[in-house]
Amino acid sequence: MFNSGGSGSNYSGGEPLPPPSPGVGLGFSKSTFTYEELLMATNGFSDANLLGQGGFGYVHKGILPNGKEIAVKQLKIGSGQGEREFQAEVEIISRVHHKHLVSLVGYCMSGGQRLLVYEFVPNNTLEFHLHGKGRPTMEWPVRLKIALGAAKGLAYLHEDCHPKIIHRDIKTANILLDYKFEAKVADFGLAKFTSDNNTHVSTRVMGTFGYLAPEYASSGKLTDRSDVFSFGVMLLELITGRRPVDSSQSFMDDSLVDWARPLLTRALEDGNYDALLDQRLGKNFNANEMARMVACAAACVRHSAKRRPRMSQIVRALEGDASLEDLNEGVRPGHSRFFGSYSGSEYDSGQYNEDMKKFRKMALTSQEYTSSQFSVPTSDYGQNPSGSSNESQETREMEKAKVRKDSYKFSGGY
Repeated sequence: MFNSGGSGSNYSGGEPLPPPSPGVGLGFSKSTFTYEELLMATNGFSDANLLGQGGFGYVHKGILPNGKEIAVKQLKIGSGQGEREFQAEVEIISRVHHKHLVSLVGYCMSGGQRLLVYEFVPNNTLEFHLHGKGRPTMEWPVRLKIALGAAKGLAYLHEDCHPKIIHRDIKTANILLDYKFEAKVADFGLAKFTSDNNTHVSTRVMGTFGYLAPEYASSGKLTDRSDVFSFGVMLLELITGRRPVDSSQSFMDDSLVDWARPLLTRALEDGNYDALLDQRLGKNFNANEMARMVACAAACVRHSAKRRPRMSQIVRALEGDASLEDLNEGVRPGHSRFFGSYSGSEYDSGQYNEDMKKFRKMALTSQEYTSSQFSVPTSDYGQNPSGSSNESQETREMEKAKVRKDSYKFSGGY
């Protein structure tokens, strides 16, 4: 935990960080590395050590002289956005410590080079295990364990950090897993300090299509409840085995949330989850646990931000320590659209679709692209991920009628 004083709470992304000096750096108890040290640790940033890449640059596995395994995130040079994301990530992740958050080991600032050094999380991402081609079926207890771990990490950011931290890019690709399938929330490049009386309005495209909350698509406003919406989409993926946007359909014509909403309502009313459930699971799940996760997902993806639960409520519900009625707060499942986020106005799925179309247009006209605007299929993670390295070309191609499954890089979650 950290308090509201100090540089963290006042971070605006505008002031450059001071050059590191031994033992001082950014004023945090993290190691500063020379570029040469990281070059040696990653075997010259070799392709054999490449974990993944995205709009930010590359992630390579490395080994320090003491044998510690690390993941080195090398940001693209010469980008004002990259500099801001580097500063944001160092500022934020240096100050958070939680079992379910990826730890920052250190950083490197050498000339124009900007590198972040993380603990290495060895077992890939939730996206890889859930959606990767040819992967074995993820069993139900593992899905619940990952959901609960990620919820605890997010609850810590929202409720135990002061000022609170909004992640702004919660998705399966940013949930790293260890060999025990413990979840660690990663990629804080888009995260933002905030306070209860300071709702952040973004002028840049943030986040990932398929996970975006309706109030952000409509107004650009981001709150902790925007993260809750994204987490709800992730729960839907765990329940259904489907991606946030159906790649077999025209782009944004068939979102997972729109498909699932009526099925969630029906399942909560009659206790039958067959229409929702990932068919690969068969009957191999705990009905009480499934009821809890379905109720959490339905509450998280409500149209009204104010009607969504806090992450601590989600944790208690997933653990079975709270009644599912506590999530509803008087709202019948499927009826939260009558409690609009804006001046009490109705906000239905049709309006959501219209807002997402406007948002997509804004993304195309924006001069600045985030590191992960679109939810894209995972290429083989580990060695030599396949696909084009031209990120701007990728983002344009995402707007074509069909999503091509093997054309995009995977960011690797760091």
